[in-house]
Amino acid sequence: MSDLRLPEHIAMIMDGNGRWAKERGLKRTAGHKKGAEVVREITTYCAKIGIKYLTLYAFSTENWKRPKLEVEYLMKLLEKYLKEELEVYLENNIRFRAIGDLSKFSKSLQNRILKTQELTSSCNGLTQVLALNYGSKDEIIRAIKKLNEKGLEVSEKNLESCLDTAGISPVDIMIRTSGEVRLSNYLLWQNAYAEMFFVQTYWPDFTKTELDDIISDFSRRERRFGAV
Repeated sequence: MSDLRLPEHIAMIMDGNGRWAKERGLKRTAGHKKGAEVVREITTYCAKIGIKYLTLYAFSTENWKRPKLEVEYLMKLLEKYLKEELEVYLENNIRFRAIGDLSKFSKSLQNRILKTQELTSSCNGLTQVLALNYGSKDEIIRAIKKLNEKGLEVSEKNLESCLDTAGISPVDIMIRTSGEVRLSNYLLWQNAYAEMFFVQTYWPDFTKTELDDIISDFSRRERRFGAV
């Protein structure tokens, strides 16, 4: 990968866990568990090759509509994941950051998120960003409220400083797995000039090789940002 133009920021919609499990006669929770293993693999690989930011859509503001038992499982899985991944983060110089409205989570999960952010704050390699109870429309509304509270003029720069992703570069590559072709209220502002990749692979089957192919394609694209 050293001879390619690497993206600075990759964002992913990790879709297809439930369908992956269903096709194998398994419960949806089995798909989420396998998906968490792939998160670890892709995250450590991105850290290894020199990606600066990896933002993953882990739980949306709309995901609360899912069956209660599935939501409860996802909350437990997330807390377990963060606890177990701390060593992985530190070993790979990965900084953890969460975006979204965290106030809706249990105090235990909120504390785990904050503790993981604090304990990895000195890492300066890849930053793994988990979008948790995140929706782009919700983020923008909250950012506008912050602007008003601070008495700031409405401008692109000021609004960006109030987004959850303040200080993080715009998305270069946006990947969605499972064959769906939509953004689903994800990083609408940050994806303004992202190169889009919609792949058929379900998230639990997504591999480093497929990511390499996407980065290679990205490297060949000419990005003009509205110019000629």
